[in-house]
Amino acid sequence: MAEQEKGHQVFIFRAFPFQVGQKIFVENGPRRGDWEVVAVSDKKVKFRCPVSHREFEWDRYYYLLERRENEPWPHSH
Repeated sequence: MAEQEKGHQVFIFRAFPFQVGQKIFVENGPRRGDWEVVAVSDKKVKFRCPVSHREFEWDRYYYLLERRENEPWPHSH
């Protein structure tokens, strides 16, 4: 295996640990707005709009946690 390069700027993402009952606000994008988490599985999250009470189930997604400087990339897993 080739030696990893060093010195890259790397953005770290992690799946958010949604829990039923959480009230969240999505700041931007097509899902912008307030939501309540009503169901969670390994692959999906179901949200309810507090205004219309409509429910939507979407794939779980990832959030930017931090930006690291001088991080090796690719990471060894």
